[in-house]
Amino acid sequence: MTESSNETRNLKGTWNQAILTFLFPILLVMSLRWAVIEPFVIPSGSMIPNLLIHDHILVKKFSYGLHIPFSDKWLAQWATPQRGDIVVFKYPENPEVYYIKRLIGVPGDTVEVKAGRITVNGEKFNLSPFDNPENEKGFNYFQESNGRKEYTVRFLYEEVGDEVQAYKVPEGQYFFMGDNRDQSSDSRFWGFVKNDYIVGKAWVIWLSCNSTLPTMTFVCDPSQIRFNRIFKKLP
Repeated sequence: MTESSNETRNLKGTWNQAILTFLFPILLVMSLRWAVIEPFVIPSGSMIPNLLIHDHILVKKFSYGLHIPFSDKWLAQWATPQRGDIVVFKYPENPEVYYIKRLIGVPGDTVEVKAGRITVNGEKFNLSPFDNPENEKGFNYFQESNGRKEYTVRFLYEEVGDEVQAYKVPEGQYFFMGDNRDQSSDSRFWGFVKNDYIVGKAWVIWLSCNSTLPTMTFVCDPSQIRFNRIFKKLP
């Protein structure tokens, strides 16, 4: 075997190793985002006070199952979302957009909403007055309990009306609402979310800031970090 052929073989080995070294981290990250954890950034105030604008969260993709890659169909589903879970899902009217809300009604439930106050299958969600953070004007805060979970919700200062909206949740679909009850676009306005559109369960805030960099709106301004929210587990 000549010296030239040895050099060619070594060069091939070097290129194969280089390609593998380059592709492996990409495949690893893609696999983690597909099956384990995916980061999202909160763009609106519909989940105040539990999620604020510019909260960066981690969503557990494996909480309910695994989707077929690049598809909405489930490869395997070993659990279903439960009332009170904060869930990321695809917006029914545009599946390219992701929403995050709290699950209120599961398949078969009858959900009644009166000025943001909830009754499911005849059982009212209990509301207890909660301290208004920083004496924020114009809002009332309550600790809401659905019998399984407790979390804080926010209402505008308004009298409770008499109109009751009733929804029967179809099989294979879910009813979601925001914790910022009077300032949330949710299932009351655009309907139910089908099971295939469920992405995962919101888990923890890993980064949060009051504002982002002017030139990179997806990057937190280091001087505006909300340190008290970092690594805060979601209720």
